[in-house]
Amino acid sequence: MPSRMLCELSQFGLIRFSGEEAQNFLHNQLTCDVNALTLDTSTYGAYCTPKGRMLASFLLWRSEQGYYMQIPTSLREAVQKKLSMFILRAKVKAEDASNDWVKLGVAGEDADLLIEKSLCKPPRAVYGVAHRDGMSVIRLPVDRYEIVCPKHKAPGLMESLSESTEVVNVDYWNWLAIRAGVPVILPATQDQLVPQMANLDLIGGLSFSKGCYPGQEIVARMHYLGRLKQRMYLANIHADEAPQPGDKLFFAGLGEQSSGMIVNAARAPEGGYDVLAVIQMASAEGGDVHWKSLGGPALEFLPLPYKTGAGDR
Repeated sequence: MPSRMLCELSQFGLIRFSGEEAQNFLHNQLTCDVNALTLDTSTYGAYCTPKGRMLASFLLWRSEQGYYMQIPTSLREAVQKKLSMFILRAKVKAEDASNDWVKLGVAGEDADLLIEKSLCKPPRAVYGVAHRDGMSVIRLPVDRYEIVCPKHKAPGLMESLSESTEVVNVDYWNWLAIRAGVPVILPATQDQLVPQMANLDLIGGLSFSKGCYPGQEIVARMHYLGRLKQRMYLANIHADEAPQPGDKLFFAGLGEQSSGMIVNAARAPEGGYDVLAVIQMASAEGGDVHWKSLGGPALEFLPLPYKTGAGDR
Protein backbone atom coordinates (compact mmCIF):
# COMPACT_ATOMS: atom_id res chain seq x y z
CA MET A 1 0.00 0.00 0.00
CA PRO A 2 1.30 3.48 -0.78
CA SER A 3 2.15 5.61 2.26
CA ARG A 4 0.50 8.59 0.59
CA MET A 5 -1.72 8.43 -2.47
CA LEU A 6 -3.32 10.71 -5.04
CA CYS A 7 -5.99 9.85 -7.57
CA GLU A 8 -8.46 11.58 -9.83
CA LEU A 9 -12.03 10.72 -8.84
CA SER A 10 -13.32 10.28 -12.35
CA GLN A 11 -16.01 7.82 -11.22
CA PHE A 12 -18.11 10.70 -9.89
CA GLY A 13 -20.11 13.42 -11.58
CA LEU A 14 -21.43 16.67 -10.11
CA ILE A 15 -24.86 18.27 -10.14
CA ARG A 16 -24.96 21.95 -9.19
CA PHE A 17 -28.17 23.36 -7.68
CA SER A 18 -28.38 27.15 -7.66
CA GLY A 19 -31.05 29.77 -7.12
CA GLU A 20 -32.62 31.40 -4.10
CA GLU A 21 -34.86 28.40 -3.38
CA ALA A 22 -32.21 25.70 -3.89
CA GLN A 23 -31.76 25.06 -0.17
CA ASN A 24 -35.47 24.59 0.52
CA PHE A 25 -35.92 22.43 -2.58
CA LEU A 26 -33.10 20.06 -1.67
CA HIS A 27 -34.15 19.92 1.99
CA ASN A 28 -37.57 18.68 0.87
CA GLN A 29 -36.15 16.03 -1.48
CA LEU A 30 -33.18 14.48 0.32
CA THR A 31 -32.67 12.43 3.49
CA CYS A 32 -29.99 14.72 4.95
CA ASP A 33 -30.49 18.00 6.82
CA VAL A 34 -29.72 20.47 4.03
CA ASN A 35 -30.80 23.43 6.17
CA ALA A 36 -27.95 22.65 8.57
CA LEU A 37 -25.32 22.66 5.82
CA THR A 38 -22.92 25.61 5.91
CA LEU A 39 -20.03 26.70 3.71
CA ASP A 40 -17.76 24.87 6.16
CA THR A 41 -19.52 21.49 6.20
CA SER A 42 -20.50 18.61 3.94
CA THR A 43 -22.77 15.63 4.39
CA TYR A 44 -23.64 12.26 2.93
CA GLY A 45 -27.25 11.67 1.99
CA ALA A 46 -29.67 9.77 -0.20
CA TYR A 47 -32.46 10.40 -2.66
CA CYS A 48 -35.31 7.92 -2.26
CA THR A 49 -38.42 6.65 -3.97
CA PRO A 50 -41.79 7.23 -2.27
CA LYS A 51 -41.36 3.69 -0.87
CA GLY A 52 -38.18 4.74 0.92
CA ARG A 53 -35.75 2.88 -1.35
CA MET A 54 -32.56 4.66 -2.36
CA LEU A 55 -32.21 5.79 -5.96
CA ALA A 56 -28.83 7.35 -5.16
CA SER A 57 -26.39 8.10 -2.38
CA PHE A 58 -24.18 11.17 -2.60
CA LEU A 59 -21.84 13.66 -0.97
CA LEU A 60 -23.29 17.17 -0.70
CA TRP A 61 -21.59 20.48 0.04
CA ARG A 62 -22.13 24.14 -0.78
CA SER A 63 -20.08 27.06 -2.02
CA GLU A 64 -20.84 30.60 -3.10
CA GLN A 65 -21.97 29.16 -6.46
CA GLY A 66 -24.60 26.82 -4.99
CA TYR A 67 -24.97 23.26 -3.74
CA TYR A 68 -22.91 20.45 -5.25
CA MET A 69 -24.12 16.86 -5.28
CA GLN A 70 -21.37 14.34 -6.02
CA ILE A 71 -22.85 11.17 -7.44
CA PRO A 72 -21.62 8.23 -9.55
CA THR A 73 -21.30 9.24 -13.19
CA SER A 74 -23.51 6.28 -14.15
CA LEU A 75 -26.43 7.81 -12.20
CA ARG A 76 -25.87 11.53 -12.65
CA GLU A 77 -28.04 12.14 -15.71
CA ALA A 78 -31.04 10.10 -14.52
CA VAL A 79 -31.01 11.55 -10.99
CA GLN A 80 -30.63 15.10 -12.26
CA LYS A 81 -33.54 14.58 -14.64
CA LYS A 82 -35.77 13.09 -11.94
CA LEU A 83 -35.02 15.84 -9.43
CA SER A 84 -35.57 18.48 -12.11
CA MET A 85 -39.12 17.17 -12.64
CA PHE A 86 -40.03 18.45 -9.17
CA ILE A 87 -38.54 21.92 -9.49
CA LEU A 88 -41.66 23.17 -11.29
CA ARG A 89 -41.85 26.94 -10.70
CA ALA A 90 -39.35 27.03 -7.86
CA LYS A 91 -36.39 29.37 -8.30
CA VAL A 92 -33.90 26.53 -8.64
CA LYS A 93 -31.60 25.48 -11.44
CA ALA A 94 -30.08 21.98 -11.67
CA GLU A 95 -27.19 21.57 -14.09
CA ASP A 96 -24.42 19.15 -14.89
CA ALA A 97 -21.20 20.61 -13.48
CA SER A 98 -19.06 17.52 -14.01
CA ASN A 99 -16.86 19.05 -16.70
CA ASP A 100 -16.23 22.27 -14.79
CA TRP A 101 -14.27 20.61 -12.00
CA VAL A 102 -11.56 18.04 -11.37
CA LYS A 103 -11.98 15.98 -8.20
CA LEU A 104 -8.83 14.66 -6.52
CA GLY A 105 -8.52 12.23 -3.64
CA VAL A 106 -5.58 12.41 -1.22
CA ALA A 107 -4.99 9.98 1.63
CA GLY A 108 -2.24 8.44 3.69
CA GLU A 109 0.59 9.51 5.94
CA ASP A 110 0.63 13.26 6.65
CA ALA A 111 -1.89 13.93 3.87
CA ASP A 112 -3.08 16.96 5.81
CA LEU A 113 0.40 18.47 5.84
CA LEU A 114 0.74 17.91 2.10
CA ILE A 115 -2.55 19.71 1.43
CA GLU A 116 -1.55 22.58 3.72
CA LYS A 117 1.73 22.95 1.83
CA SER A 118 0.15 22.78 -1.64
CA LEU A 119 -3.17 24.54 -1.13
CA CYS A 120 -4.49 25.56 2.28
CA LYS A 121 -4.93 24.39 5.83
CA PRO A 122 -7.37 21.46 5.59
CA PRO A 123 -10.45 21.09 7.79
CA ARG A 124 -9.82 19.59 11.23
CA ALA A 125 -13.24 17.99 11.59
CA VAL A 126 -14.53 15.09 9.53
CA TYR A 127 -17.00 16.42 6.92
CA GLY A 128 -15.46 19.85 7.28
CA VAL A 129 -14.86 21.96 4.15
CA ALA A 130 -12.21 24.62 3.49
CA HIS A 131 -12.32 26.96 0.48
CA ARG A 132 -9.48 28.84 -1.16
CA ASP A 133 -8.94 30.38 -4.59
CA GLY A 134 -12.09 28.79 -5.98
CA MET A 135 -11.12 25.32 -4.72
CA SER A 136 -12.69 23.26 -1.93
CA VAL A 137 -11.06 20.71 0.38
CA ILE A 138 -13.39 18.22 2.08
CA ARG A 139 -12.26 15.99 4.93
CA LEU A 140 -13.86 12.56 4.70
CA PRO A 141 -13.95 9.65 7.17
CA VAL A 142 -10.75 7.68 7.87
CA ASP A 143 -8.42 10.59 7.08
CA ARG A 144 -9.26 11.00 3.42
CA TYR A 145 -9.37 14.36 1.70
CA GLU A 146 -11.09 15.38 -1.49
CA ILE A 147 -10.02 18.47 -3.41
CA VAL A 148 -12.53 19.97 -5.86
CA CYS A 149 -10.60 22.13 -8.28
CA PRO A 150 -11.61 24.25 -11.29
CA LYS A 151 -10.54 22.42 -14.41
CA HIS A 152 -8.02 25.04 -15.53
CA LYS A 153 -6.18 24.90 -12.19
CA ALA A 154 -6.01 21.11 -11.98
CA PRO A 155 -2.77 20.44 -13.93
CA GLY A 156 -0.69 22.70 -11.69
CA LEU A 157 -2.24 21.33 -8.50
CA MET A 158 -1.78 17.71 -9.59
CA GLU A 159 1.85 18.40 -10.44
CA SER A 160 2.44 19.89 -7.00
CA LEU A 161 0.69 17.05 -5.17
CA SER A 162 2.21 14.24 -7.23
CA GLU A 163 5.74 15.20 -6.15
CA SER A 164 5.04 13.73 -2.71
CA THR A 165 2.47 11.04 -3.48
CA GLU A 166 2.00 7.85 -5.44
CA VAL A 167 -0.59 8.34 -8.16
CA VAL A 168 -3.08 5.44 -8.11
CA ASN A 169 -6.27 4.59 -9.97
CA VAL A 170 -9.79 4.99 -8.66
CA ASP A 171 -9.97 1.37 -7.47
CA TYR A 172 -7.73 2.25 -4.54
CA TRP A 173 -9.97 5.16 -3.49
CA ASN A 174 -13.01 2.92 -3.82
CA TRP A 175 -11.31 0.45 -1.47
CA LEU A 176 -10.62 3.22 1.05
CA ALA A 177 -14.30 4.21 0.93
CA ILE A 178 -15.29 0.60 1.57
CA ARG A 179 -12.94 0.44 4.56
CA ALA A 180 -14.54 3.67 5.79
CA GLY A 181 -17.96 2.02 5.61
CA VAL A 182 -19.34 4.53 3.12
CA PRO A 183 -21.74 2.95 0.59
CA VAL A 184 -22.10 4.07 -2.99
CA ILE A 185 -25.40 3.17 -4.64
CA LEU A 186 -24.87 2.04 -8.24
CA PRO A 187 -27.35 0.98 -10.97
CA ALA A 188 -27.42 -2.64 -9.74
CA THR A 189 -28.46 -1.61 -6.22
CA GLN A 190 -30.88 1.21 -7.04
CA ASP A 191 -34.37 0.90 -5.55
CA GLN A 192 -33.25 -2.00 -3.34
CA LEU A 193 -32.31 -0.57 0.05
CA VAL A 194 -33.83 1.68 2.68
CA PRO A 195 -31.13 4.13 3.91
CA GLN A 196 -30.70 2.50 7.34
CA MET A 197 -29.91 -0.83 5.70
CA ALA A 198 -26.82 0.81 4.16
CA ASN A 199 -25.90 2.58 7.43
CA LEU A 200 -26.73 6.08 6.14
CA ASP A 201 -28.02 6.93 9.60
CA LEU A 202 -24.63 6.01 11.10
CA ILE A 203 -22.58 8.27 8.82
CA GLY A 204 -24.73 11.37 9.16
CA GLY A 205 -26.70 11.03 5.94
CA LEU A 206 -30.15 10.62 7.46
CA SER A 207 -32.03 13.14 9.62
CA PHE A 208 -35.01 12.08 11.71
CA SER A 209 -35.81 15.63 12.84
CA LYS A 210 -36.42 17.27 9.47
CA GLY A 211 -39.69 17.50 7.58
CA CYS A 212 -41.03 15.33 4.81
CA TYR A 213 -39.13 14.08 1.77
CA PRO A 214 -39.90 11.20 -0.63
CA GLY A 215 -40.03 7.98 1.39
CA GLN A 216 -39.77 9.75 4.75
CA GLU A 217 -42.76 8.00 6.30
CA ILE A 218 -41.36 4.53 5.62
CA VAL A 219 -37.84 5.49 6.70
CA ALA A 220 -39.15 7.01 9.94
CA ARG A 221 -41.41 4.03 10.67
CA MET A 222 -38.47 1.67 10.36
CA HIS A 223 -36.52 3.84 12.80
CA TYR A 224 -39.16 4.47 15.44
CA LEU A 225 -40.84 1.05 15.37
CA GLY A 226 -37.60 -0.91 15.37
CA ARG A 227 -38.34 -2.85 12.20
CA LEU A 228 -34.82 -2.81 10.81
CA LYS A 229 -33.77 -6.39 10.05
CA GLN A 230 -30.76 -5.75 7.82
CA ARG A 231 -27.55 -3.77 8.21
CA MET A 232 -24.45 -3.16 6.13
CA TYR A 233 -21.28 -5.05 7.04
CA LEU A 234 -17.65 -4.94 5.99
CA ALA A 235 -16.14 -8.26 4.94
CA ASN A 236 -13.43 -9.87 2.85
CA ILE A 237 -14.08 -12.53 0.23
CA HIS A 238 -11.21 -14.74 -0.91
CA ALA A 239 -11.97 -15.19 -4.58
CA ASP A 240 -10.29 -14.77 -7.95
CA GLU A 241 -13.39 -13.24 -9.50
CA ALA A 242 -14.48 -9.77 -8.40
CA PRO A 243 -17.83 -9.61 -6.56
CA GLN A 244 -20.28 -7.25 -8.20
CA PRO A 245 -22.85 -4.85 -6.74
CA GLY A 246 -26.16 -6.65 -6.49
CA ASP A 247 -24.63 -10.13 -6.14
CA LYS A 248 -26.69 -12.27 -3.76
CA LEU A 249 -25.48 -13.70 -0.45
CA PHE A 250 -26.67 -16.86 1.24
CA PHE A 251 -26.87 -18.28 4.77
CA ALA A 252 -27.36 -21.95 5.54
CA GLY A 253 -30.24 -21.25 7.89
CA LEU A 254 -32.26 -19.77 5.03
CA GLY A 255 -31.56 -22.44 2.42
CA GLU A 256 -31.84 -21.09 -1.11
CA GLN A 257 -33.37 -17.81 0.05
CA SER A 258 -30.99 -14.88 -0.25
CA SER A 259 -29.89 -13.28 3.02
CA GLY A 260 -28.37 -10.13 1.51
CA MET A 261 -26.46 -8.49 -1.33
CA ILE A 262 -23.14 -6.93 -2.22
CA VAL A 263 -23.26 -3.12 -2.28
CA ASN A 264 -19.64 -2.32 -3.22
CA ALA A 265 -16.46 -4.34 -3.75
CA ALA A 266 -12.79 -3.59 -4.40
CA ARG A 267 -9.60 -5.62 -4.50
CA ALA A 268 -7.93 -5.64 -1.09
CA PRO A 269 -4.18 -5.06 -0.82
CA GLU A 270 -3.97 -7.99 1.62
CA GLY A 271 -5.69 -10.33 -0.85
CA GLY A 272 -9.17 -11.15 -2.06
CA TYR A 273 -11.86 -8.47 -2.21
CA ASP A 274 -13.20 -6.24 0.52
CA VAL A 275 -16.94 -5.68 0.27
CA LEU A 276 -19.73 -3.70 1.83
CA ALA A 277 -22.72 -6.01 2.04
CA VAL A 278 -26.25 -5.55 3.35
CA ILE A 279 -27.15 -8.71 5.23
CA GLN A 280 -29.96 -9.88 7.47
CA MET A 281 -28.61 -9.26 10.96
CA ALA A 282 -29.54 -12.74 12.18
CA SER A 283 -27.56 -14.27 9.32
CA ALA A 284 -24.54 -12.05 9.92
CA GLU A 285 -24.54 -12.97 13.62
CA GLY A 286 -24.51 -16.60 12.53
CA GLY A 287 -21.28 -15.79 10.74
CA ASP A 288 -21.67 -18.36 7.96
CA VAL A 289 -22.57 -16.15 5.00
CA HIS A 290 -21.52 -17.09 1.47
CA TRP A 291 -21.21 -15.26 -1.82
CA LYS A 292 -23.39 -16.32 -4.78
CA SER A 293 -24.45 -19.69 -3.34
CA LEU A 294 -24.35 -21.76 -0.16
CA GLY A 295 -21.24 -23.42 -1.56
CA GLY A 296 -19.58 -20.18 -2.55
CA PRO A 297 -16.71 -18.38 -0.78
CA ALA A 298 -17.47 -17.38 2.80
CA LEU A 299 -17.47 -13.79 3.97
CA GLU A 300 -14.84 -13.03 6.61
CA PHE A 301 -16.29 -10.17 8.61
CA LEU A 302 -14.14 -7.16 9.47
CA PRO A 303 -14.78 -4.31 11.92
CA LEU A 304 -16.31 -1.12 10.60
CA PRO A 305 -14.83 2.18 11.84
CA TYR A 306 -18.14 3.07 13.51
CA LYS A 307 -20.63 1.26 15.71
CA THR A 308 -23.63 -0.31 14.01
CA GLY A 309 -25.52 -1.68 16.99
CA ALA A 310 -25.72 -4.95 15.03
CA GLY A 311 -22.99 -6.91 16.73
CA ASP A 312 -20.50 -4.18 15.81
CA ARG A 313 -18.45 -6.52 13.69
